[in-house]
Amino acid sequence: MTSPIADPPDPEATAATPTEREFDPVEPEPVPEGDEDTVRPYDAVLLLSFGGPESREEVMPFLRRVTAGRDIPDERLEEVAHHYYLMGGRSPINDQNRALLDALHAELRRRGSAVPVLWGNRNAEPFLADTLREAHGRGLRRFLVITTSAYSSYSSCRQYREDIAAAVASLADEGLEVVVDKVRPYATHPGFARANTRLVTDAIREAGQPDDDRLRVAFVTHSIPMGMDDTSGPGDGEGNLYWHQHDELGHVILDEAGITLDRNLHGALVFCSRSGPPSQPWLEPDINDHLRHLAGQGVTDVVVAPIGFVSDHMEVRYDLDVEAAETADELGLRMTRVPTVGVDAEFVSGLIDLVEERAAEARGETVAHPAWPGAAMPSICRPGCCPNLRVARPAACGAD
Repeated sequence: MTSPIADPPDPEATAATPTEREFDPVEPEPVPEGDEDTVRPYDAVLLLSFGGPESREEVMPFLRRVTAGRDIPDERLEEVAHHYYLMGGRSPINDQNRALLDALHAELRRRGSAVPVLWGNRNAEPFLADTLREAHGRGLRRFLVITTSAYSSYSSCRQYREDIAAAVASLADEGLEVVVDKVRPYATHPGFARANTRLVTDAIREAGQPDDDRLRVAFVTHSIPMGMDDTSGPGDGEGNLYWHQHDELGHVILDEAGITLDRNLHGALVFCSRSGPPSQPWLEPDINDHLRHLAGQGVTDVVVAPIGFVSDHMEVRYDLDVEAAETADELGLRMTRVPTVGVDAEFVSGLIDLVEERAAEARGETVAHPAWPGAAMPSICRPGCCPNLRVARPAACGAD
C-alpha cells in the first residue's frame, strides 16, 4: 500500500475551529477521603491520537487535512479514501480510542485517582486545542498526555510535541494558560513489551505449525523515510532509534516465545504503509515483498505481529488484514495475525505506571524508570531529538 498519510503534515495547516460535535470526557468520581492521588499535580490525563473520519462524508476532508501543504491531488487521495469506503467510511481508530479511554479511566479509578481522562486528536474531532479549551473552561489547567504511538521518530513523537506546542500557543493567544507534559516514549516500557510478547506467543501456538523451518514471525511497523529514521533519537545519539527499538523488541519477543514454547523461532522486521515519491528511500522490506520471499524459501506459515501499532486502526485493518492477507492467500501461505495491544490489561496498567512515574517527576521525587528491552527514554526529550527535517517548529515537552 502507498498512503499519503504517513508523511508528516504541516501542523499550521491542520488547525481547526471549535467543533460542534460533542465528545464528552470521562468524568471523575470521588476518591475516598484521605487517599493520596498519585497523579497529582496534574488535573487531567489526555489521550492524544491521530484521529480518523466517522463517516463517508468526512473521509476526503480528513485526508485533505492530513496532507495539507503537500500538493497531493484529490485523485491520489481518492485511492486512499477507497480503503475507508471499504469500511463504510468510518475509521476504526476512534472507537479504539474510546475503548482505551474507558480502560485508562478504569485503571486510574482502581488505583484511587480522581482525575478525568480527556481525548484530543491531530487530524479529526475532537481536536487537541478544542479539548484543552473546553477543559480550561471547567477549571482544569495542568495536563499529562499519553500519545497513541510508542516509538521514537519525528512522526511518532516530535510531531505530537509540535501539536502540543501549537495548541498551547493557540490558547495563550486567547488569554487561556495551560501546562501540558507527556509521558516518555514507551516502546521500551515492560508493560508494552510483555503484552506484545504474550500475544505473539499465543499466536504461534494458534498457528499450529510444529516445524520451525516452516514457520516465520513477521514483526510489522509503519515505514518512514530513511532520513527520518537516520535522525530518530537524541541529537547527540547515533540515530536510527526508530528502527533499533522495533528490532530490539522483535528479538526479545522471539527469545521469550522460544523459551516458553521450547522452540527455535525465526523472524524479521518488515514495514507497511510506504508513502512519498518513488525517488525517496523508505524503510524496507514491505510486508508483501517479505511474504513472497518467505514463500520462495519454503515457509508455509507466517505469524504477522503489528508491534509498531497500539491498536487495530486503518494501517492494520487494511494493510495487513486485507492486502497482506490477500498476498499470503495467493502464495499459499497460512497467515496468523497477532492482535495489537489495544486495551490489554498489562499494556493499560503499564501506561498508568508511566502516568504515575511522570507525576512523581513533576513533584520532584526520585523516580525509577523501568525498561525492557533497552534503555528508558526521558520524559523531557533531549536537544535535537527526532528533528523536523522540513522546517523547525516549536515543540513542547523537550529541552529544545
